[in-house]
This record gives sequence, structure tokens and C-alpha cells, in this order.
Amino acid sequence: MTNAAVLDQYKAWHGKIEVTSRVDIEGPEDLARVYTPGVAVPCKEIARDVDLSFDYTRRANLVAVVTDGSAVLGLGDIGPEAGMPVMEGKAALLKTLADVDAFPLCIRSKDVDEIVHTIQLLQGSFGAIHLEDIAAPRCFEIERKLKETLEIPVYHDDQHGTAVVAAAAMANACEVTGRDLDTAGIVIVGAGASGMAVAQLLLGMGATQITLVDKDGIVERDDDIVTPDTADTVDKTNPRDISGELAYAMSGADAVIGVAAGGIISADMVRLMAPNPIVFALANPMPEIMPDEARAAGAAVTATGRSDFDNQVNNVLAFPGIFRGALDVRAREINDAMLLAATHALIELTREDGLAPNYIVPSALDRRVVERVAAAVADTAVATGVARHSAAEGH
Repeated sequence: MTNAAVLDQYKAWHGKIEVTSRVDIEGPEDLARVYTPGVAVPCKEIARDVDLSFDYTRRANLVAVVTDGSAVLGLGDIGPEAGMPVMEGKAALLKTLADVDAFPLCIRSKDVDEIVHTIQLLQGSFGAIHLEDIAAPRCFEIERKLKETLEIPVYHDDQHGTAVVAAAAMANACEVTGRDLDTAGIVIVGAGASGMAVAQLLLGMGATQITLVDKDGIVERDDDIVTPDTADTVDKTNPRDISGELAYAMSGADAVIGVAAGGIISADMVRLMAPNPIVFALANPMPEIMPDEARAAGAAVTATGRSDFDNQVNNVLAFPGIFRGALDVRAREINDAMLLAATHALIELTREDGLAPNYIVPSALDRRVVERVAAAVADTAVATGVARHSAAEGH
């Protein structure tokens, strides 16, 4: 599809989401219930107990998709209005795949406290907060401060969605190639929000041989990019205590996960890796290396974030089910255990179908994905004590 055709379609759509009424207003009796005087009844009940807002309004199924437009796709800092198509897309996917209502909030600020305060003031309208396309390291601080102060779940998709799907795909790719995730040498290219989160989740799954690389080379503890929010993760990486550029880090590695920028991994770098390596080039829209080029250089399993190649490692496999599960039990937060449960749900679903080099994650449109992920997340929320309800009560 050409750029012109895409723009024509977007102009015809005039937005990918809309607000529709769940009630029919056809006569005076309907009007009296929906508006005055009937509306005063739930208002009084909510004033008495604010948690009843989850029962008497749409809050229990409504997510705010929040961005400052500073790290949109592979486009960078293009501003909140320019990020709106992505936020609408997330909202459309949440509704289509998981029946979660979502509303984009594109904030004209890059000030951490201003963004945090804005969301704090608005939290009473929502059941959860979905942070999106906010640049590192600011995103780490925003998420942490919100988690410390909000009574509803906060989830940063660039971190946690990427991590859940990439970790599930890596576990399955290791299985396909006869490797043990615990001992596989894994290089993560990109030490921003996605890279740090992928490293953290893989470490939580038992991986011990992770090397982080950014544009300046292998990440070490005293590097300027390391913040208080990422120091613990960095401390657990680079077990060989090496320094150098990307090619050196990839030499002998079993796997590489690119969450950085298009074209930065060469075929020669892939040839430096261990036999039958795993190459995930997840940058969008242009991968770090095209999958056919990686396979020609010896890669046994390849993945991208794109839908036009096998093994699409994309956040859409994670966030709809994660929010569905969290909202169904009215979770107070989305914790690490819930993210790990989502990861294992994806691993197990794929293995039930039978793993292959070209099938290490389910299709993004496989309707079983949301169901499995949501159930795993909801059960884990209950088990870890962050759920307000023990079972879904409908939405």
C-alpha cells in the first residue's frame, strides 16, 4: 500500500475510534433514568463509596492511553498530536481484541512531574493507565511515580509489552534450536525502555548470560545512561565483564534481540555468532537486519516486529490480554508476577500448536491469545493479592 493510499484511508476514517452510547434514549422514561432525576441516585452512592464508580460507570473497563509523543514508533520525538494515530490504534486494538474501552490522552509536556500530576488528577475516570511512546529515561521515572501513588494499574507498553512477547519468543526459539535459556548468550541491542525491560524479564526467567549494548557499545555499570531505575538490571548483565562495540558483543553469542534502530546489524555480525543463532530484529518499521539477510548469514530462527514476516514479535500479543485480565479482577496494579504469567501463557499456547523455526509465537490475530493471557494475568492478580475481585463479573 502506498503512502498516499494510507493517507486517503486515514482521511476517510477520520479517526479509528469513536464514543457510542450503551443505552437507548427513546422516551421520557429513558431520559429520566439516563439523566435527571435518575442519575442522582448513582451519584450519591459513589459519593458515599468511591469504589462504586467501578459498578455504576464505565470506569471498570476504561483505559487511558497516554503519551507525550517523544518516542513514537521509529520516528522519535514527533510531538503528542503526531503520536495520536498510534494511540488511536492502541485503543482500536484494545476494543477489537479484548473489548476494552480506551481513550487517547496526548499530553503537551515532557516534564515528569507535570505528566504524573496530570494522570493523578484524571485517574478517577479510568480503570487503568497505558503509557505509550514516552522516551527513556523519563518513562521509567513516570511509571515508578505513578505506581507509587495511583490506586489503579499502570503499564508502559514499550517496556512490558515488548518484554513479555520477546521473552516468550526467545524461550521458544531456544527450545527450537536446542538451547537452554538459562545459559544462552543473549545480546540485547538497545538499552532504552524496551531493552531494559526485556533484560529484566529474561533475568527473572533465569537467563544469566545477557549483554546489553547501546550506540556507544556494551553497557557497563558506570555508564551515563544507567539510572537509579535501571541500575539493578544493568548490574546483572555483562557477566563476562567485557567492553567493546556491538560486533564484539555478538561474537559467539547464541542470540541477539534488536530493539534499537533499522539496519544496524550486518550479515557479517551474524556470521560471528554461534552456529544456528537466533536473530530478533524488532525495530519498526525497518528491522536491524532483514530476516532473509540474517538467514543467509546462518540464522536458524528470525523474528521481526512486522506483520509481513514470520514470527511477528509485537506488543499486540501482550497488552490486550494483560489489560483484559487486570480489569476483570479490578487489579490495583500490574506486577512482575502478572507479566511473567502472560509470558508463560504465550509460551504454552505456541508449544501446544507445535514449535517450528517459523512459529515461535502465535499470530497477532489468534483470538485464543487474549483469552489465555487474560486468564493467566487475572489468576495471578488474585494469587498475589492485588485483585479487588476474585473472578470476572462481566464488562
